Amino acid sequence: MGLCTPIIEGNQTAWLVVWTANNIVVTMMNKMAFANVDFQYPFTLSAIHMLCNWIGAQLYMQVVGVEYDTDPVHPRSPVGAAGPGNIFGRVSRRVLDLRGQLLIFAFSFIFSMNIGIGNVSLRYVSVNFNQVMRSLVPALTIAFSIITGKSISQRRKVAVLPVVCGVAMACYGDMSYTPLGFFITCLCVLFAALKVVASGLMLTGSLKLHPVDLLSYMAPLALFECLIMASITGELAGISKRWYAELQPSVDIRPMAVCFGSGILAFSLNITSLFANKLTSPLTLCIAANVKQVLIIAVSTMFWRIPISFMNGMGIIVVLIGSARYSYVSVLENQTQTSKKKSTPIKNTGNEDLEKGDEVHSPKSPPHLNTLPNQRSAANFIRV
Repeated sequence: MGLCTPIIEGNQTAWLVVWTANNIVVTMMNKMAFANVDFQYPFTLSAIHMLCNWIGAQLYMQVVGVEYDTDPVHPRSPVGAAGPGNIFGRVSRRVLDLRGQLLIFAFSFIFSMNIGIGNVSLRYVSVNFNQVMRSLVPALTIAFSIITGKSISQRRKVAVLPVVCGVAMACYGDMSYTPLGFFITCLCVLFAALKVVASGLMLTGSLKLHPVDLLSYMAPLALFECLIMASITGELAGISKRWYAELQPSVDIRPMAVCFGSGILAFSLNITSLFANKLTSPLTLCIAANVKQVLIIAVSTMFWRIPISFMNGMGIIVVLIGSARYSYVSVLENQTQTSKKKSTPIKNTGNEDLEKGDEVHSPKSPPHLNTLPNQRSAANFIRV
């Protein structure tokens, strides 16, 4: 086992390739559920994803081990000490008080709505349109930060403008979407931006939850919420009517294979994101994320033969370049802030157990919402 660790740690390119491929396959399989196997039930699909993530999180903790952290004032580092063959150590599992449980419940609602509405969006619009609109998430995150009184640098505000312009160009004309699909996709982008802010607070804020610990707490709640939405929207009744004639695996294995396959790959994506986040730099991951976006658009265009006009194509190019530029500016600012914190002497806060590199926040100064540079690293783990 000891020989495995250097091999895994040194194989950063392999993990980035796996993470990128996993991203593409999950997105394509979600779309296939609606377009190719006629499983027109987005909230039920989201519930299946949550079930797979819940089971996967429990299995992951069984394999790597768990350390319980009961200190509500000074939570330990989200990741325990590393051991042979386990470069991330045991999962530091927090015992939540009432406030923590309420925060988890609120986050699970945002998370389930983000997933469910995202899948509804894929039912009504093309993958290209969905990906282009999701490029607006940084702009909305900046807007939320400004509304809550957080300062955003001028460079970042300027960097996000080309993304907004590119989205407008890409949506103009005949790209595949309907008015209803456009509205649902806008809701999808809104909840995605809320999820970025909320997940950043859950992972790096006062709770400092390990990503797998957060997933294990949040997934069963999100599963229950998705099932409620599936029942309200009539999905469960529709599945019940079609089950024995069309959807039962003994009749046609494809619908359940695609749904549970995408659910398993969704959890796999979470794990590979954790490895990619830990083994690479934020800049490398940002570049990989933009490459992933290009590949998803290219693959979906060829697979579903989506017509793209010249204006749409130019808009997509502007969005991709603008997203890459925004990621670069964000990473540079994050590195500058990190270097300033390291060069500034930190007074004794009474928390002598903080590990080297842990961020210190005073009780009067909660973690700044201006954590956008890490939105593809801290918050990127929790996704489906």
